[in-house]
Amino acid sequence: MVFKKKNSRYDFPIIANWVAPNSKVLDLGCGDGELLNYLKKERNTTGYGIEKDPDNWLKSLKAGVNVLQVDIEAGLPEFEDNSFDVVILSKTIQSMHNTEEILNEMLRVGKQVIVTFPNFGYWRDRIQTIRGVMPKSKELPYSWFNTPNVHLCTIKDFDNLCKSNKYQIVDRLVLTDTKSVKFFPNLLGALALYSLVNR
Repeated sequence: MVFKKKNSRYDFPIIANWVAPNSKVLDLGCGDGELLNYLKKERNTTGYGIEKDPDNWLKSLKAGVNVLQVDIEAGLPEFEDNSFDVVILSKTIQSMHNTEEILNEMLRVGKQVIVTFPNFGYWRDRIQTIRGVMPKSKELPYSWFNTPNVHLCTIKDFDNLCKSNKYQIVDRLVLTDTKSVKFFPNLLGALALYSLVNR
């Protein structure tokens, strides 16, 4: 299966397919608000973005996104249980220090959680590591000395985390560029997308 690029992020259409029309959405680490505006256009969603970086917060604000400047590492005490249909953490989990706590908070405030992350087990990353250097790629574009990433993981790592915390995986899709990867996804997949709920 191949997904066409209609925007700067080829994973956006997959995320949109997992979001029911008219959903109330919370996007954590929303950046410039591109995903929220995409979901609003494609799925008629409403909701909020959360962004710590002041420059990105301002970009989201200028893009018409309802955005709060909050550090999600402190949790989501502003929001009640099940106050959102969907909570999204897109290409951000690898830069979080308190991964389990954040996922638990997401599952508390959201009925559904969508998480996407670069797969550190991807074969091109493994080869760079074997060569003695930290990987750089389209999914991991930073150098070791300026990266915001603190907890890189593989698909197998994330599956084990879900199992140990009893997160139910509703959907999982692994991509390399725009192609779906089903054969040895932990080795051949560059980007992982998960839809989770509490058991």
